[in-house]
Amino acid sequence: MPSNRRKLVLKTVAATAAGLAALGALGAYAVIEGGWYNVAANRQHWQPVHTMLEQAMHASVRRRASGISPPLLDEPDMITRGAAMYRSHCVACHGGPGVAQEKFGQSMQPVPGPLVDAARRWKPAEMYWIIRHGIKMSGMPAWEYHMAEQDLWATVAFLAELPRMTPRDYGNWMAQADAAAPPVSKDTLDQAGAGDGTGAGAGGGTGAGIGDGAAAGTRTVPGRPARGRVALTQYACHACHMIPGVTGSKVWVGPPLKGIASRALIAGRLPNSSANLARWVREPSHVEPRTAMPVLGVSEQDALDIAAYLQTLH
Repeated sequence: MPSNRRKLVLKTVAATAAGLAALGALGAYAVIEGGWYNVAANRQHWQPVHTMLEQAMHASVRRRASGISPPLLDEPDMITRGAAMYRSHCVACHGGPGVAQEKFGQSMQPVPGPLVDAARRWKPAEMYWIIRHGIKMSGMPAWEYHMAEQDLWATVAFLAELPRMTPRDYGNWMAQADAAAPPVSKDTLDQAGAGDGTGAGAGGGTGAGIGDGAAAGTRTVPGRPARGRVALTQYACHACHMIPGVTGSKVWVGPPLKGIASRALIAGRLPNSSANLARWVREPSHVEPRTAMPVLGVSEQDALDIAAYLQTLH
């Protein structure tokens, strides 16, 4: 093919591709702005949309969990701990053998299906990654900031047993969980030394991070702004506040936090410092009894990290 003709063909292909891309973007804009896509929870996604999202989710989890090495998961005490965590955090949405989901779990879209066969569909490292990080736009929360590291793995251990359970077996495990000691709280673990959220944890892989320093003794580490920005999303701070650097809707329930580092006082009472910000985040009603800001159960380490991020917002 002559050089000039080849160049003409390439230009034509490029122009056609650009035109199709522009038409696609224009069509997507029209669908969005026109409100044509029904977002109602009692209307399912179109099957192609559901299939595409599910395939993307599976591929994403496989990729990100590939470097995680699980600990031993067949210890009875670990499974019992996992049973307690499952009952407290999972059964309401997913149900169990012979136990139905709560009404809100049944009505969610996409539906959070039963986990009785999860261990047949997911590797232990993948289940751990999902529990720890959650899944966007599915209702599956990230338990990283609300469950101790050993409890994340204990939940995986229990899920590994679920495919072999009858309803009676499930009830027996729940009874054992009732008789066992309560799980270690997330706050206790954080005080024992929280990781940075990116290093290796109990499983020795790249996915575990919270509680990496648990053997180092009772301590906290200095506030880390990057981790604090994520913590703000995991305690739903952006549900009430507009926070620079945190994706969210325009809300006016609480004041915007832009420039909070430059303010002289916190809640009109405390001198602005990282320590006082952390105290305000954890115990707002102790600082200002008339505040409508709720107590969110923020751990000491998470509060230090949140305060460190807020101190960057000049």
